[in-house]
Amino acid sequence: MSQPALAAVPSRDPLLQPYQLKHLTLKNRIMTTSHEPAYPEDGMPKDRYRLYHATRARAGVALTMTAGSAAVSRNSPPVFNNILAYRDEVVPWMKALTDDCHEHGCAVMIQLTHLGRRTHWNKGDWLPIVAAGPEREPAHRAFPKIIEDWEIDRIITDYADAAERMQAAGLDGVEFECYGHLMDQFMSPLTNALDAPWGGSLENRARFALEVYRACRKRVGDGFLLGMRYTADETAAGGIGPEEGLRIGQMFKAAGVDFLNVVRGQIHTDAALTNVIPVQGMTSAPHLDFAGRVRAEVGLPTFHAARIPDVATARHAIASGQLDMVGMTRAHMADPMVVKKIMEGREDDIRPCVGANYCLDRIYQAGDALCTHNAATGRELTMPHEIAPADVKKKVVIIGTGPAGLEAARVAAERGHDVTVFEAAPNPGGQIRLTAQSERRREMIGIIDWRMAQCAARDVAFHFNTYAEADDVTALNPDVVIVATGGMPHTEVLETGNDLVVSSWDIISGDVKPGTRVLVYDDAGDHPALQAAEKIAKTGAHVEVMTPDRSFAPDVMAMNLVPYMRRLQDKDVKFTVTYRLMDVRRNGNMLTAVIGTDYSKHREERDFDQIVVNHGTIPLDELYFDLKPLSTNRGAVDQDAMVAARPQPAGQHDGSFALYRIGDAVSARNTHAAVYDALRLMKDI
Repeated sequence: MSQPALAAVPSRDPLLQPYQLKHLTLKNRIMTTSHEPAYPEDGMPKDRYRLYHATRARAGVALTMTAGSAAVSRNSPPVFNNILAYRDEVVPWMKALTDDCHEHGCAVMIQLTHLGRRTHWNKGDWLPIVAAGPEREPAHRAFPKIIEDWEIDRIITDYADAAERMQAAGLDGVEFECYGHLMDQFMSPLTNALDAPWGGSLENRARFALEVYRACRKRVGDGFLLGMRYTADETAAGGIGPEEGLRIGQMFKAAGVDFLNVVRGQIHTDAALTNVIPVQGMTSAPHLDFAGRVRAEVGLPTFHAARIPDVATARHAIASGQLDMVGMTRAHMADPMVVKKIMEGREDDIRPCVGANYCLDRIYQAGDALCTHNAATGRELTMPHEIAPADVKKKVVIIGTGPAGLEAARVAAERGHDVTVFEAAPNPGGQIRLTAQSERRREMIGIIDWRMAQCAARDVAFHFNTYAEADDVTALNPDVVIVATGGMPHTEVLETGNDLVVSSWDIISGDVKPGTRVLVYDDAGDHPALQAAEKIAKTGAHVEVMTPDRSFAPDVMAMNLVPYMRRLQDKDVKFTVTYRLMDVRRNGNMLTAVIGTDYSKHREERDFDQIVVNHGTIPLDELYFDLKPLSTNRGAVDQDAMVAARPQPAGQHDGSFALYRIGDAVSARNTHAAVYDALRLMKDI
């Protein structure tokens, strides 16, 4: 007689407990908070946007909060490629997204906003932007028009119209953004220059947000959730402080708001934004205790997200009673399968968010959000998050263990292939290992450690301290060879004196001791120049960072630049733009730098005791060219197939191997490019 099946034992994990939000049951305590990945097309959340959220829903997240501010009005220009919630055609697109997520038991909400001054008039319809005061936001630089009564009335109606559209699309609720945008520009005494009834006392400053809430509640009724993501402490002199922030929370509660999503800080400058949304090297969950205080003293359901990158921190946030729902937004960009892996007991398998902030920094430079080491994020239409096994097992040989080589090895191993990897160095990592030598960027090694663990679990064979040559590769009779040998610093950039300079890598690695009066010449604009400058400046040396460009370190981008500035600006460091290093010559114990400019024939000379050049890398491609004539495809890549996410042509197998090179072995790029090279090639091999 067969035994009856045992009932599933409910999990005791705090993160996996359901949460009752009014009439809505959320199946666990993990959410992705509102963010705009800048995937809309024509202002609409089309298939790319839908699949991005549906992937996380399918993997078990309880609530996906769409949009980092869907615009409710035409005079809120979409500076972040926002969803245009003021258009009726948004309804079917949002319905398709919502239906897909609901199919997997995932609730869907959207953040609605008017950007106020946090945008620019030269976007969208070129309408004047409006705010509660005349001062521009430093980050977007546009001077606003002081809002008039008739505009206030219209915008309140626009909010209600947008909320009604979201209700018609089947969403579970709406979150209003009351930090840094128009609602908060009314709320904050730092930005509200209006007279009564919209300015002055807290009651007057809060009136706009409350009138918006009331208009929307009247339009959608009590069965549709309405929440506030708001600044409960601006951490700025003269701004909203904690006590006033708690009063605002209590005002929202008295009005009938269903939940709060707590923010601490301001977002009007890069530095302020980085305190609100910390990057790598900064404290994890810096505002969690404060969010817990808001929950305890206001008594509304409380959400929060700010650098909660790992399961342990998220679990603590729920278990300690600080939050009701914990936001793991960037963590889900690194690995959308977070909840699934928790439920399956595979937490060690979660791809870590390393805090590189490539996602947000790209958005703030008018790009789309991409994860530095998950190339499938935002590409769900073409790239897999989970790798399917291959029909035929192949012998794959990979040379190099930087991010490109290890991603190729990981994907090939998940496909079920027999994978062998050669590495000339004693340890894996390539340029990532060099990057991680800087204390602030130590988390970057997670990109390598995760892939090594994935490869170890799939029996990838590694040969370290092995400088592979063509004979070593061909002796293994491979079907596929991937050259991921990376690059070496390129310092041959001067008319004369190239032998007198050192590379940024020399400084970062410690192979060359910093001088006392140093020129860091940055002609690449990426992290190594500032990492080298930081290391040199810590010794007390004088450092000049020079670039021929009109701004320095453009590839470091906005939020990543902030920690560098905080470490450099209190030291003897100066920054010089629009000047080009032309020549270097010896002058006794010093080096004379001949400095010119692209803008004129001006020349000047200055003396330093050390000159550091950062000019990207040149490919280490000797092995590739040795193997090329031996390969079936002669190293050729069908770029049309690659761009369309199709497999490379099989070709005519003549007993040799298909050969490809990826990452910096092709040309100097970045970590994301290296990982993407590997994923889109290897997913079909």
